[in-house]
Amino acid sequence: MSILTVEHLTHGFGDRAIFHDVSFRLLKGEHIGLVGANGEGKSTFMNIITGKLQPDEGRIEWAKNVRVGYLDQHTALEKGMTIRDVLASAFEFLFTLEAQMNEMYEKMAEASDEEMAYYMEETGVIQELLSAHDFYLIDAKVEEVGRALGLAEVGLDRDVSELSGGQRTRVLLGKLLLEKPDILLLDEPTNYLDEVHIEWLKRYLNDYENAFILISHDIPFLNSVINLVYHMDNQELNRYVGDYDRFQEVYAVKKAQLEAAYNRQQKEIAELKDFVARNKARVATRNMAMSRQKKLDKMELIELAAEKPKPEFHFLEARAPGRYLVETHELVIGYDEPLSAPLNFQMERGERIVLTGANGIGKTTLLRSILGLIPPLSGSVELGDYLEIGYFEQEMSQDIETTALEELWKEFPGFTQFEIRSALAKCGLTTKHIESRVKVLSGGEQAKLRLCKLINRASNLLVLDEPTNHLDVDAKEELKRALRAYKGSILMVCHEPEFYEGLATRVWDCGQWTTRV
Repeated sequence: MSILTVEHLTHGFGDRAIFHDVSFRLLKGEHIGLVGANGEGKSTFMNIITGKLQPDEGRIEWAKNVRVGYLDQHTALEKGMTIRDVLASAFEFLFTLEAQMNEMYEKMAEASDEEMAYYMEETGVIQELLSAHDFYLIDAKVEEVGRALGLAEVGLDRDVSELSGGQRTRVLLGKLLLEKPDILLLDEPTNYLDEVHIEWLKRYLNDYENAFILISHDIPFLNSVINLVYHMDNQELNRYVGDYDRFQEVYAVKKAQLEAAYNRQQKEIAELKDFVARNKARVATRNMAMSRQKKLDKMELIELAAEKPKPEFHFLEARAPGRYLVETHELVIGYDEPLSAPLNFQMERGERIVLTGANGIGKTTLLRSILGLIPPLSGSVELGDYLEIGYFEQEMSQDIETTALEELWKEFPGFTQFEIRSALAKCGLTTKHIESRVKVLSGGEQAKLRLCKLINRASNLLVLDEPTNHLDVDAKEELKRALRAYKGSILMVCHEPEFYEGLATRVWDCGQWTTRV
């Protein structure tokens, strides 16, 4: 039975087409990986099928009474709500049902026999629904999921506005799991999750009996949980059976066959045109020439999709700094309360240090404290001589009204428009991306814009906070190559061992010094 049917979907932003005549069916129990390069419309597709966006054309139909759970990469959590409040809001529909049931009980006092029979039947159905969804165990369920996702350690009564990116993702995941939806829609769920919770999510999805659609650029994770791939490319959506590796094999063969057919057709067209040109003027051969011209006119042309621009990252290098880049003396980081024991460490020129560990233990806070963006609670940070630091933040503001072009020009006012456009194009952004407002760009396109700012300013120390989040496979591979070629030093937070292996000279487990254990 089809849970979701999408027919003839067409959508775009301004003159930038995202989908053209896309159709899709989701069946019970399918575990789908939705893949494609940054900006191909994966998150837009999710927003359309969940009703957050209205498509330009097409029909979206869900099966009756299907409950959809959506983990969105840009969901906002309201200040003033606690983790417990957000988790309990998963049961909002049950509280609504309970209110309806209580209203019916009140009406029974003055009901006729006919109305009484109706109310008795309706309240019985609601009572069964409440029991089936563990309504009377809500508090226990919230505590259980809070413990499983490590949120109990953070404190269930903590305000959600104080949470790190990873903690926030875990809260939204917890809410989703408590909702027990008939279908899960997950948009890059592994962003901001540490290895422990990625493994936990992997086990959960492997045991998940219902259908899910998953957007992710984490290939090992995708391979371990999906059985179908839908590939979004050039405004089309194509289905492949198997995991991501199998999809790549089949896609490569399909692409090679199309290219071979295209080359054969181009050769045939050239021969026909040549024959027509040579013979149309001669009376003896004019009919043969016209026959070939008709064949040319009726020929259905094979078109090759334009190659996606592959990003190129080349970090500009500043002069060599002194021997010691960073020294901390009894450094204690945190906001209202300490996140770390007193830290004493040194980072020398040429080192490439990766910070790992669970979410919320203070990795981003440590980077920001070293850079002087937030004051330490006690102790001090000493930065070396001649340091030129390039800092890559985890996220950028979602309220930016400027275009990508204007945003980069603000950073480099001395560049000509040609230089700005060339710099953005080298990072894999097309003209349409460059002229689009930053807030309508995908997470991956925004990350490429931030990288563009970084690579065009000379540095000798790169401080990178989760640089691989949102980046597609090509961009991730190119970033790894560029970081290996970089002669300066690197201090990076990263949860992807396959990215930093062979790059890091030291890996620090931040769990050893945090107070949040």
